[in-house]
Amino acid sequence: MSTVLYGIPNCDTIKKAKKWLTDNNVEFTFHDYRKDGIDADFLQLAEAALGWEAMLNKRGTTYRQLDETEKASIDKDKALALLELHPAMVKRPILLHNNSFYIGFKPAQYEGIFC
Repeated sequence: MSTVLYGIPNCDTIKKAKKWLTDNNVEFTFHDYRKDGIDADFLQLAEAALGWEAMLNKRGTTYRQLDETEKASIDKDKALALLELHPAMVKRPILLHNNSFYIGFKPAQYEGIFC
């Protein structure tokens, strides 16, 4: 089994997901967007499974700092370009487990995936 958790290390939700995985003896690799980067291929695969709207973190400061006209005209292609340019705008965490993508963290969700 292959499990990769994608995100940024100082995110509270990432910390909770990492703790849950560790506490439940799930072996995983952590991919830090800021340190390890994020590429268009990953974004395309994740978008196909999750949808760009679900991947776009509209609550973060990076998104909120975008120009209002840029926000109003966002579509799939623009969103993916922005996510590649600004990885902090990707909603976290994204979990890749056995070639399936999941987004967000809730203990019950992870129990359904791993237990």
